[in-house]
Amino acid sequence: MTQKDPFRPVDDSARILARDLLSHAHHAALAILRPETATPSVTRIALATDALSRPISLISTLAEHTRALQANPACALLIGEPGDKGDPLTHPRLTLHCTAQLIDRDSKDHATLRDLYLSKRPKARLYADFADFSYVCFDISSGLLNGGFGKAWRLAPGDL
Repeated sequence: MTQKDPFRPVDDSARILARDLLSHAHHAALAILRPETATPSVTRIALATDALSRPISLISTLAEHTRALQANPACALLIGEPGDKGDPLTHPRLTLHCTAQLIDRDSKDHATLRDLYLSKRPKARLYADFADFSYVCFDISSGLLNGGFGKAWRLAPGDL
């Protein structure tokens, strides 16, 4: 028996939904591989987008996920929250397959990202300048958009 491809052709409605999820996200689940055991791990991170609509975050070098990204920058982000009512699987969510780019505090990009991130996440001012915190940009290689039951799309970076 031949199984039907569950993914729809990408159209403007999918692009709009994906961009909306990304632009309004305040946090995401970050999936990494732990270097010492090669087992997956997931954590929640604060999220914003840069001028190119790439996801960005502010993370501590003390966190396990930062050390994992230093060892292997391949990661995934899950964006989208279930609503207050109904089955959580009926609410849209976006998985982004990414490569993390850790931004050195001494780089010229650090100050630009700092200003942008803090304009979107002002509460991060409390810890943004701690010595162990730095910014990370997530370069998207592909995405999976699930708009609810029967609504799934494979996305390319240009769709976002």
